[in-house]
Amino acid sequence: MRANKEPEGLRGFRIHAVRMSPFEFVLHPDASAATGPRRGTLMTPHGPIPTPIFMPVGTHATVKAMTQEELETIGFPIILGNTYHLYLRPGHELIERAHGIHRFMSWPGAVLTDSGGFQVFSLNRLRKVQDEGVWFRSYLDGSEHFFSPAFATRIQRSIGADIIMAFDECAPYPCSIEDACEAMHRTHRWARACKDEWMSGDPSRQALFGIVQGGFHRSLREESALRISDLDLPGIAIGGVSVGEPTEMSRRVLEWTVHLLPSDRPRYLMGVGTPLDLLEAVEAGIDMFDCVLPTRLGRNGSIYTSRGRINVRGASLAEDWGPMDPECDCHACRRYSASYVRHLYRCDEILAARLATYHNLHFYAQLMTRIRSSIELGLFAAYKREFLSNYNGSGH
Repeated sequence: MRANKEPEGLRGFRIHAVRMSPFEFVLHPDASAATGPRRGTLMTPHGPIPTPIFMPVGTHATVKAMTQEELETIGFPIILGNTYHLYLRPGHELIERAHGIHRFMSWPGAVLTDSGGFQVFSLNRLRKVQDEGVWFRSYLDGSEHFFSPAFATRIQRSIGADIIMAFDECAPYPCSIEDACEAMHRTHRWARACKDEWMSGDPSRQALFGIVQGGFHRSLREESALRISDLDLPGIAIGGVSVGEPTEMSRRVLEWTVHLLPSDRPRYLMGVGTPLDLLEAVEAGIDMFDCVLPTRLGRNGSIYTSRGRINVRGASLAEDWGPMDPECDCHACRRYSASYVRHLYRCDEILAARLATYHNLHFYAQLMTRIRSSIELGLFAAYKREFLSNYNGSGH
C-alpha cells in the first residue's frame, strides 16, 4: 500500500485508537458505545483489516480447497492457523526456520493463530489437565506432549502470526457450574502467564488476545469478561461457544458479555458461525469471526445464497443451466452452471469442492462488505431486515 494512501475505513476517523505499534484499532466516531454494530480498522504489520471481518479457517496453514491467490482475489485480509496442528505438523521450529508462517505459506495478509486450547480439550480421551498446563497425546502417532501457557505462547511467537491467542480451557457443553468455574479460573491464570511470556519478548511484533470463558452461566461469563478486560490486552475473544449448545444459548452469552468488554478493543467471537449468527453478533457489537462452515459445507455440497442454503447435489439442479446462485458474481457462478457442479459432485471430482468452497467464501466476504457499508450509512437494522426477509435458511 502506498504510504500516501489512507486505508479504507480510516479516512476521517482518527479517534478511539488503541496504540499497539505497529498494531492499532481505529473505530468510527459513532462506534464508542458498549454495544451495537460498529465499524473499524485493525492495523497489523501485514496490512489493514476492516471490521466487522470474517476470517477463513486455515488450520494446517491452508484454507481447504483454496489457493492463496484465490483468497486474495476474494478479498480476505486475514486467515487463521492453528497452533496445535502446526506444532504437531510440520512443527513450529520448521516454520520459524522458514522465516514465519507468512513466507512458509506464501500469504501476504495477516494471520491469527488459535492457541490450540480448543483442540486439546476437545480430545477428552487423549489429555490430562493440570494447573501448570495440559498433557496430551498426538492424534497422529500417539506421542505425548505438554502445553503450558508460556509454551503455547512461544510456539505462536515461532510461527510468527500477527495475532496470537491466550491458552485457555474450553469447558464442554453441557457441564456443571462447578466444572465451568474451575475451567474459567484456570483460563484466567493461564491468560496472565501468557501475557507475561508475551511481554518478555517483543510484544510489538504480535498482538495477544485474551479469551473470555465461563460456560453458559451468566455470573461466570460476567466475571470472566471483567477479569480478562483487566489484563489490558490488545484484543479480547469470546470462547466456549459453538460447542454443541442451542443457538439461543450462544446469543445469551453475547448479551451477558459484550457490554462488559472495553469498547476500544477488537472483539472476536470464536468459531461462529452461520450468516444469521454473524448478523446477530454484529448487532451485539462483535468485530471479528471465524468458522469452518463455509469451507466444510462447500466440500460436502452445500452453498450459501441470499435465498438460503441449498444442496448442490440435489436432483432439482440436474438441468439447471444457470449459476449456482443467480445473484452471485463470483468466478464459480459466472463461469459454471449448477448442473455442471452437481455433475462434478456425483463423479467425486475435486473441482466440485473447489468451486462450492470458492462461492461460499465469496458469499461470506460479500456479506461482511455489505454489513460494513450498512453500518457506515447508519442502515444496519434495515439491511438486516432485508437480508432476513430474503433468506429462507431456517437458521442455517
